[in-house]
Amino acid sequence: MFAWAESNTEKTTNIDSKPISTQLIMTATDAVKMAGQLIDSGDYEHAGQILTMMPQTDDISIETERWYLIAQIFQRQGNYDNAIRIYKKLLDERPDLDKVRYELALCYMAKEQWYRADYHLRLAMAGKDIPDIIKQQMMYYRYVARQNKRWNVWLNFGAAPDNNVNQASGGTECVLYYGEPYCRALPKPERAVGYNFTLGGNYEFVLSDNWRLKNEANLYTNMYNKHEFDDLYLSFASGPRYIWERGDIWVAGLATRRWYGWERYNWSAGARIDTHYDWTRKFSSGLSLRFMDNKYDTADYINGQSYSVAPYMVYSIDSTKYFVLRGGVDRDVAKLNTFSDWRYSTGIGFGAEIPWGFSVYLEPSFSWTDYDGPRWATKDNAYQQVIEHNFMQHYIVSISNNKIDYWGFVPTFTVSYTKRDSNIDSREFDKWSMEFTMRQRF
Repeated sequence: MFAWAESNTEKTTNIDSKPISTQLIMTATDAVKMAGQLIDSGDYEHAGQILTMMPQTDDISIETERWYLIAQIFQRQGNYDNAIRIYKKLLDERPDLDKVRYELALCYMAKEQWYRADYHLRLAMAGKDIPDIIKQQMMYYRYVARQNKRWNVWLNFGAAPDNNVNQASGGTECVLYYGEPYCRALPKPERAVGYNFTLGGNYEFVLSDNWRLKNEANLYTNMYNKHEFDDLYLSFASGPRYIWERGDIWVAGLATRRWYGWERYNWSAGARIDTHYDWTRKFSSGLSLRFMDNKYDTADYINGQSYSVAPYMVYSIDSTKYFVLRGGVDRDVAKLNTFSDWRYSTGIGFGAEIPWGFSVYLEPSFSWTDYDGPRWATKDNAYQQVIEHNFMQHYIVSISNNKIDYWGFVPTFTVSYTKRDSNIDSREFDKWSMEFTMRQRF
């Protein structure tokens, strides 16, 4: 129980009379209900007084509703920054609050932060507590977000220790020569600590309601304490993008440049097609196509073309959990068919936002690589020509916490394990990698 007092200056007996004070005694539940009614009628002043004067309770549902209504007042008065701050705090504690996520998306739309709005609309659409009529509105709002996306910038940085950065198998291999074994030591796995940095962005020139000219640039680098493994990658793409109510397609020219160990490694030029479509409020899919002409600075017999087909599907279980199914077929063609191959891959991921601000993502993926031509290798204690066949397993677990927020960046910890089996022993390896990254929060 708590008391709420209000002065009523209209009810006085004479000019010297003191204002009559009206005091209401009510429960926290009644107070929240009254504040909600006042907000609906547009009386934000008195609703705010009730919500800020009432003492904190141990009832989580009442406290959640109280702060939600405070955020509603900020939102309706146009103070979107404070409303966003409260909505994000509520979602950190209870990510299943669908209406809070929906209101957060509306705030981002009001601030013209379309990528963030689209992210939360997609999650809220899969919620169970949103009426169907609101879900239909959200489908339209996502179309509005697609139309208004003009630019986006991303920045990630962190550290990544690796226990086998050179993908070496270690051990020894032996060849029998006139019945005598001749052995040599294989390269040992190299341990290194990498520092990664990603900076990228895109901008779209509006040509009409449905047509855009999209430009995208990206820089990625991984610098190790052993600099012979340093990696630097640049890419740029530009081309027309067409959007409609449930999807979009982008056709672009693409150019890349890579340095490895600070030496020029290769450059590529080609084209890409990326498309995405929302089939239902829970199910969407996309397709990525690539063609690249590759030139290597190290050896021209590796020069050639690469082709890639990569479909994916996303299914949202609810507003906090989702599945991702990936596939892929890649074809590399080189001058020397020893380096030409077919690669087939698949993976399934599961992501969830859980209480206390945590987000988790798990994904096992697998790939099979078959080379066209033979290479000289040691097999069955003999040096002979072997056509290589590989099978690779990759497992990743990633966890982040939105409650630890530094200037819009949240820490993300990722552990991955990779194992490659091959019919050529020296081509086998396994490795563990850990990555600590600061990523932008949406």
